[in-house]
Amino acid sequence: MTTTFKHSTSLSITIFGGLLLLFALAAKAKAHDHDYSSKEQVNFNLDSESEEELNKFQDPSTSTSTTSTTWLEKYGSQIDQPFSGPLSFSHIPYTRCLENEETKFDIAILGMPFDTAVTYRPGARFGPYAIRSGSRRQRETRGYTMSWAKDPYAEGVEIIDCGDVPVNPFDNALAIDQMEVAYSTLLSRPLATPEKAKGILSTTHPRIISLGGDHTIVLPILRALNKVHGPVSVIHFDAHLDTWRDYPGGITNQSRVTHGTFFAIAQDEGLISDTSIHAGIRCKLGGEEDLRNDESVGFQLISGDDIDDLGIPEIIRLIRKRIGDSPVYLSLDIDVIDPGLAPATGTPEAGGWTTREVKRILRGLAGLNFVGADIVEVAPAYDNAEVTGIAAADLVHDFLSMFLSDHPPTRREARGIQRDEL
Repeated sequence: MTTTFKHSTSLSITIFGGLLLLFALAAKAKAHDHDYSSKEQVNFNLDSESEEELNKFQDPSTSTSTTSTTWLEKYGSQIDQPFSGPLSFSHIPYTRCLENEETKFDIAILGMPFDTAVTYRPGARFGPYAIRSGSRRQRETRGYTMSWAKDPYAEGVEIIDCGDVPVNPFDNALAIDQMEVAYSTLLSRPLATPEKAKGILSTTHPRIISLGGDHTIVLPILRALNKVHGPVSVIHFDAHLDTWRDYPGGITNQSRVTHGTFFAIAQDEGLISDTSIHAGIRCKLGGEEDLRNDESVGFQLISGDDIDDLGIPEIIRLIRKRIGDSPVYLSLDIDVIDPGLAPATGTPEAGGWTTREVKRILRGLAGLNFVGADIVEVAPAYDNAEVTGIAAADLVHDFLSMFLSDHPPTRREARGIQRDEL
């Protein structure tokens, strides 16, 4: 009883002392208080003309609601801030190209929000949105990069965002057909700047950068490209082979089509040549038979570890030698990048390449005969602070510069010496 009373008394004294301290601090703060709402106490150092302009904003009697001043007269164009406006890639013009059949372009951004053929974590249907969101700080007026020494938006070609293919989320066979028809539709459009077809564009057909979506989207894309270009070589950045023949448990033809089997199906259909190449492979395998099968599908393999053993210049050389002058399609699975740098993906694998390494390799591939490209498997539900979406958007900007370059860029050393990217 005595002990309880002592503890209570001590607690009361402590609380009372704390309250006295708070009152003292409040009184001190009041003594140093400033009324920042008073214009006389804030020195703006304004001249008379500026003071008059300031008063217009501060005086409610000058509200524009009672005058004829319009926004355009007073402030000019209704620009989009990096954090505002409709969501298109890098704020470039957006149109529904599939229904607006008169729309012409040279390079199109096309979303394919399909993710119902994954073997692990879903969510890549939100990839196109995440990549566009990650591109908000990019724009046509600030497209120049030191790495490329180029602004793809200043090359005089028409680059637009064609929106998304409205894929059916319940029927994979239907969705795959929708993606093929959509890609074929855009691929058949005339170029917006045909005078550049034998120059900077190096093609008489538009080129499309597809935003996935899971990696299965490449099968309908290759089917569409085959109608125009015939079999193409593929440069495949990925942690996984994606050349497996089937997935355990599949008992129907449609169940064979997954994001890990589409290249084998493409080879069976004669859509890809035998001069394709992987870059960044590091997944677990069933054994050597997986590698033998991969070779039979027409792929050469650069592993994730090869970047340490061979170095970036040699990897670039190997890819260019493998592809040669053949029409080539580039497919980049975001999981080629280490999940510590790009965590938002469905099948992450430790030990990947850095974003900077991948960007450097892409620069070394400029000048190849690219017919299209994609970036896939961005699943933003697993992202942190948009780091994966931002990285993916930056890689798309690299694709644009790569499409519009006839050789790898050179970079200027601090001493002013020119050195080729290779």
